[in-house]
Amino acid sequence: MNLVQSSVQHMLAARARLGEGPVWEPERQQLYWVDILNQRVHQFDPARDHDRYFAIGDLVTALAIADSTRLLLALSDRLAFLDLETGAVNPVYQIEFPHPNTRLNDGKCDPQGRFWIGSISDAPEQAALYRYDPDGSFHQMESGLTISNGLGWSPDGSTFYLTDSPQRKIFAYQFEAETGAIRDRRVLIDLGGEAVEPDGLTIDAQGNIWSALWDGWCVACFDPAGKEIQRIKLPVQRPTCPTFGGVDLNELYITSASIGLSQKEIQQQFDAGDLFCVTTVTHGSPTHRFAG
Repeated sequence: MNLVQSSVQHMLAARARLGEGPVWEPERQQLYWVDILNQRVHQFDPARDHDRYFAIGDLVTALAIADSTRLLLALSDRLAFLDLETGAVNPVYQIEFPHPNTRLNDGKCDPQGRFWIGSISDAPEQAALYRYDPDGSFHQMESGLTISNGLGWSPDGSTFYLTDSPQRKIFAYQFEAETGAIRDRRVLIDLGGEAVEPDGLTIDAQGNIWSALWDGWCVACFDPAGKEIQRIKLPVQRPTCPTFGGVDLNELYITSASIGLSQKEIQQQFDAGDLFCVTTVTHGSPTHRFAG
């Protein structure tokens, strides 16, 4: 089964060090995404082929749309709102980590408008997964991780997905929509036999899981049972996260990274860190927004 309708398009020469966390904004038909290490939030308009960025002044690891004028950001150790009109960054929650060499990482809103955000730690099993609710409460939802990554929910809202990249596994949990609880973790996808790490992911309307494979030169698509359907080859070694966008939500935007590549590797993939897009036969689900 071929899930793509077009070849991979090079959308933006961003030269990001660590591009991540793309989120589609349907009203403006624009893509928000972050460059973690360059401390930038990007706002890309594909119709005008125009990209602008906000300099945040801290590592910015993930974002969620709050309303037409604000984004909720995950920074190195705190959450903050970004005012899209003024560029002001307004902190709302400070996080205390149990291990010093820890920072926030990938994040995403659930269908109920709660913001889920994981962490990354130099120490094995010291990272965690958190949930920030619209009422301002903060909850630890999982522990024992190394790099909390790749979050998503099944279209019917009954399953939550979480990636631990160094473990090379994507986990599935039962998800309770009303309370936001997760339970009964199981390994859905295990890539331990390959020299790749699953990074960010997105879910399409059929429940398929699209995961960017770090060091894999591709995005892989798995069915809801975890069976691989297809891999979309990319011109870069380190894709980081896909998301669906476009008028019909059938355009798969993919961020990438250049960090850690040698000069020789950069010469072989001059587009490392850039933004890509491929048209698919399937469609994504609308972006979940922060309800606060």
